[in-house]
Amino acid sequence: MSGPAARRAAPMANAPSGPQPDGMPWAPRPAAAPGRTLHMIGNAHLDPVWLWPWQEGYQEARATFWSAIHRMDEYPDFVFTCDQVVLLSWVEEADPELFARIRERVAEGRWHLAGGWWVEPDCNMPSGESFVRQGLYGQRYLEDRFGVMATVGMNVDPFGHNAMLPAILRGQGMDSYCFLRPGPHESDLPGTMFWWEAPDGSRVLAYRIPFEYCSPPGDVAGQTEKALGQLDRSLGDLMVFYGVGNHGGGPTKANIDSIHRYDRMGTFGEMVMSSPRRYFDETAKRLGEEGLAALPVWRDDLQHHAAGCYSAHSGVKAWQRRAQAAVLSAERWAAVAGHDARAELERAWKQVLFNQFHDVLPGSAIEPAYDDARDQLGEAVAISKRIITRAHNVIARDVRVPAEPDTSPVLVFNPHPWPVACDVEMQYGLAPGGVHVVDAGGGAVASQGTQPVATTDDQGRGATVFRAELPPLGYRLYRMRPGAPLPRPSRLTATASRLENDVLRVEFDPATGWPASLLDKRTGADLVRGALGEHTRICADPTDTWGHRVVSYDWPGDEMAVTSVVLRESGPLRARLRVEREWGRSSMVEEFLLGEDSDAVEVRVSIDWRERAHLMKLRFPLAVEEPVATYEIPFGQLRRPVDGAEEPAQSWVDMSGTVDGVPAGLAVVNDAKHAYDVAPAGPGRSPSIGITAVRSPVHAWHDPRLLDPDGFYAYQDQGVQHFRYLLVPHGGDWREAGPTRRAAVLGSPVRAMLESFHDGCLPPERAFVDDGGGQVMVTAVKCHEDEPGDLVVRAVETHGRAVTATLDVPLAGVRITAAFGPCQIRTFRIPRADPLAAVETDLLELGARKGALTVEPL
Repeated sequence: MSGPAARRAAPMANAPSGPQPDGMPWAPRPAAAPGRTLHMIGNAHLDPVWLWPWQEGYQEARATFWSAIHRMDEYPDFVFTCDQVVLLSWVEEADPELFARIRERVAEGRWHLAGGWWVEPDCNMPSGESFVRQGLYGQRYLEDRFGVMATVGMNVDPFGHNAMLPAILRGQGMDSYCFLRPGPHESDLPGTMFWWEAPDGSRVLAYRIPFEYCSPPGDVAGQTEKALGQLDRSLGDLMVFYGVGNHGGGPTKANIDSIHRYDRMGTFGEMVMSSPRRYFDETAKRLGEEGLAALPVWRDDLQHHAAGCYSAHSGVKAWQRRAQAAVLSAERWAAVAGHDARAELERAWKQVLFNQFHDVLPGSAIEPAYDDARDQLGEAVAISKRIITRAHNVIARDVRVPAEPDTSPVLVFNPHPWPVACDVEMQYGLAPGGVHVVDAGGGAVASQGTQPVATTDDQGRGATVFRAELPPLGYRLYRMRPGAPLPRPSRLTATASRLENDVLRVEFDPATGWPASLLDKRTGADLVRGALGEHTRICADPTDTWGHRVVSYDWPGDEMAVTSVVLRESGPLRARLRVEREWGRSSMVEEFLLGEDSDAVEVRVSIDWRERAHLMKLRFPLAVEEPVATYEIPFGQLRRPVDGAEEPAQSWVDMSGTVDGVPAGLAVVNDAKHAYDVAPAGPGRSPSIGITAVRSPVHAWHDPRLLDPDGFYAYQDQGVQHFRYLLVPHGGDWREAGPTRRAAVLGSPVRAMLESFHDGCLPPERAFVDDGGGQVMVTAVKCHEDEPGDLVVRAVETHGRAVTATLDVPLAGVRITAAFGPCQIRTFRIPRADPLAAVETDLLELGARKGALTVEPL
């Protein structure tokens, strides 16, 4: 006998002897019981921050974990699944007795460790390197404290999941993934279980949790029935999650007793206390290789539940971006300087990772939680600045700076592992006639005066901006000499209505303050000439903090009125046009900057927002036909429909197509925002890119709760915020614009420091790591977690096309050549004692991976 009939009969033949855990005698299930096994996953989802501050979550972790331990004492078959490593770390430092009990249960196999990440983060907004660190610190903690690591990824509560996660999970030792959202009503996912494949071909076995990850404290019948109503029955055996959650709590006696009761009755089939690992293993064995191979494959992101989360609370998103960039830069400079800063960096990273939690970074926590987030992310930035400043001074003391009276040496440090050319602003004193800038050999460097940051009567105080040409992950020496720059011919012209150089011509409409023409002289395509639609759009926003059920914020609205257009700077190095706008009680300033050799327009934005329950879109109408939209995601990019849907992305969105038959496109790159859309043409409007710049719902307001018209509420995003964006025209392929590298430079500017005269062993310029600036981009340079003398270099393919790349690492004296598949992430460990013995390692920096590479001396 085989099939369902055999599975119904089996429990009768194999009923155990003795009493059940609840004291009742075992009895065989009826022959009519459904022929399936439900793996009951006892868990206690705990939001360390949400409608409460982190301090309350800290206490609740202890209370919840004691409850789980007590249930294990009472029910010998009870199994508990735990994710979010930060909760275990809190218990370790606050309650050693409890932590010891947990270690015993882990060793026994009844306390199951899943997830492997420091928290359950938002899975769209953090950078790719942040996802690496979630596992680096999470999995290493589990290995160190418990001797095991998670093999099942578990993110039950985030609102969407980016398409590169399978590659990251695989690189961290996890082969499967449990998630809840998007639900069946929000997506067309192919079922309860499927293969989820990243753009690089990495796969994990994904399981969409049916109905909910937590349950009421009583009988589990309702939870199980609703779960079964959403499950794909063709799978046979299934997982059902239960246990009181959100504020913790975990499985209750009533939960467990009811599971035993319904198992005995055969109501839902066999019900076993289980874990995700056991379920995946038993399912793989039951289905066999052919059955697993027959499961559907999903090659996309898992999106999404609450579109408003990508624009709620602009502050925390900007703080997070700044902190991520700062810690990555600190890692690099510590490695260059040979400093063992692992402890400091770990503290900084854990503050960054904690505030990527899915109710902090999405802006959905209570207002006081953001005081803590600001302070914690500020601590990460402060730690990073100390590491960077120390490293730069250690390097600077060894740079040979010959004495030259009345000059000020300036060392400019580039944190990016590719050459960077950019404008550097420097403040100076004691130079009433101004300054000009030269390089280490005395050659003139393009410069011009600009407004200083201080407003004083200190004669001679001023500021200059100069063009720096910097080596990859390195430094270069310049000097400020007294005397204004000599007049010279410039390829830049500027008026109050036009900015132009040899590459771009931008003509502004004084009535709208927005370009009426953006001509790319390389292609002859004018990207905005004749395009219809406003640049600013403000509308009432009645949606809750999360933006539940929102598909698009591309709604009709009002345009901000232009109040002033002023040319602030006019060459020869750069020009700056200032446009001021007002609406209601709010105002916005956009300053458009074009450099002498720039192929992009930089826009510096200041918004003073005083509106409640409103939002503002910045729209970029384009004269592009047959538009195609591409969005940056962590470690990759995705093409999405041109339909106006509100979508999450990293730092850039691109629209490409043709203009008058000529291939052309525009990438919009920014340093603080994550909510975008690309809308199609319609009556009176051209296709456009949109950024949700500001949105002001009530803090932590969750639909379906209605606001009291007479109530008093705190609204988000009141006050001043600053961010920057770039307009990058190109010839129809977003790859030409290099948006990922531009975003990195925009978000992590170079650093200039005044230096003194002294002898030294280092030359006036030097590079330490160079990825060549091509398809393959180095995203991390750091000291190894176990051997700080070893160097770790990680790189990712950024164009979605296979390539062989060469990475020069002068810091270790080697050149690495390796093949990369589309969007492939590869990590190399370079022993300082024997650099030619470099190997590929995983994202946890453990062991060596089989990967072909060539290592040569430089």
